[in-house]
Amino acid sequence: MEKYFNAEYWVSLIDKGVEWIIQHLPSIVVLLILLFVSLKLFSLIIRKIRKIVITRIEKNLPNKIESEKRINTIMNIICKTGKVTIWVIFIIMFLKTIGVEIAPILAGAGIVGLAIGFGAQSLIKDIISGFFILLENQLRVGDIATINGITGTVEEIQLRTIVLRDMSGVVHVIQAGKIDSLANITKEWSAILLDIPVAYKENIDTVIKTMDEVAAELYNDENYKEKFLAPFEIFGLEKFDNSSIIIRARMKTKPHEQWALAREYRKRLKASFDSKKIEIPYNHLSLYWGEASKPLKVELTKK
Repeated sequence: MEKYFNAEYWVSLIDKGVEWIIQHLPSIVVLLILLFVSLKLFSLIIRKIRKIVITRIEKNLPNKIESEKRINTIMNIICKTGKVTIWVIFIIMFLKTIGVEIAPILAGAGIVGLAIGFGAQSLIKDIISGFFILLENQLRVGDIATINGITGTVEEIQLRTIVLRDMSGVVHVIQAGKIDSLANITKEWSAILLDIPVAYKENIDTVIKTMDEVAAELYNDENYKEKFLAPFEIFGLEKFDNSSIIIRARMKTKPHEQWALAREYRKRLKASFDSKKIEIPYNHLSLYWGEASKPLKVELTKK
């Protein structure tokens, strides 16, 4: 404890501190400047590459939206991976600058990494699965997909996880290695099946003709025509239901447009059915009293 009350000790300590600052501070400042410049330059390069690639896509490829989705997804992964790499290099150089021996740390990190690797097989599986999802172009940010029974918009794709937001606004984070089923609803083009019920008494040919007329009107509407990829298809009588016959049709549209077009078509079809007195059946309930019970008698009297 006596050394703390010795003036020479504090003078020596201050001298060492000043000497350390003179020796290391300029290098640290230079490293910080290099870190800042590297991050900014890397982000600028990624933006330039993305812009060049997207411009070429718009000139040469027919399906611009789908290709742009894939480019954005891959570029986001490259951007995040590159920034992590820059930070790791900076930390290693910073430790070396301040006099910390790097070799034992790297050796220890390798041993720890090996130990973690044996216990992190699930993590490795997630990363490999995420890599192949990106490589095979199964999913892109902005797609609407059903993953393990959950349907939503893909908001983020990482090597390990996929983030879905469903129609209720709930965010689902799904590990790539635990994906058992994946259905992309909006890849390249979309479609929706329409099962239209009508009463048994209706003439099928008249119903199909009415459906076709409404579809043609919608297809030629300037507000909706650009959203279609093919004319409306009517497959015909699909099945006999309990209280109706089902006429099946299909719309093939641009991605994400099928639901809005289907809602508009149903609205117009209902109006057309009403004007032509075509019945859309609904469930009826009949009460049967049985043989032992007498039916209720209703008598109408004039006052």
